[in-house]
Amino acid sequence: MAKNSMYLYGKNSVLERLRAAPGSIRKIYVQDNFNAPHIMKLIKSAGIPVTSVSEKELLRIKRADRLQGIVAEVRKFQYTAFEELINSSAKKRMSLVFLDGLNDPHNLGSIIRIAACFGNLAVVIPQHGSCNVNETVLHVASGGENYTPVSMVTNLSTALIKAGKAGYWAAGAVVEGGEDINRVSLPFPLCLVLGAEGRGIRPGIRKHLDMKISLPMAGARISFNVAMAFAVFAHEIAKQRPGNSE
Repeated sequence: MAKNSMYLYGKNSVLERLRAAPGSIRKIYVQDNFNAPHIMKLIKSAGIPVTSVSEKELLRIKRADRLQGIVAEVRKFQYTAFEELINSSAKKRMSLVFLDGLNDPHNLGSIIRIAACFGNLAVVIPQHGSCNVNETVLHVASGGENYTPVSMVTNLSTALIKAGKAGYWAAGAVVEGGEDINRVSLPFPLCLVLGAEGRGIRPGIRKHLDMKISLPMAGARISFNVAMAFAVFAHEIAKQRPGNSE
């Protein structure tokens, strides 16, 4: 595989890439008993080289669970410049999701997928001390990376300050002590900051928050994982977003 490439695997991941960015796909390998006419039709329409291989050969190309009979060699993931996100016109400004110290690729992939489902959300991750967008993340995102911009910044605190100067408000998600998400009026444009499980948002980032918000939980004294919590916050952001028709 070329140095500037990565592997995308699983039917949904490859299908969404074929729909959204076929030009990013260099070649595709399918298992000899692969049966998905709709995917094969898109591959042919895009003129992408395809090779039929045995199950053993496919696993040799990409060692992972749930290959689902298809692996695509694609262009390395392209991060979106942070300045592009915060300097866009008022109508095009997305809500930004800052992830402080998230190291689980499954959670990052789920967050990207959730953001894609709700729309108008972008993800911001730090260059160090955090999971980057790797092949596992793309698989879990199930094509969400085609619809959710992801920006990698050198320093999360500095990026949050820059966003504030560009007119963004910063709301931090905390387990306890924040305003009830069901009762708070969210300010826009918005940066939602999510901390690592267990540790939460670091003090150096907390000091730049304009408000803290929490999910009320009357049940067992356990917390959502970060991706589950984000899904609830994302729903509320979508509901309160200016211009929402609800």
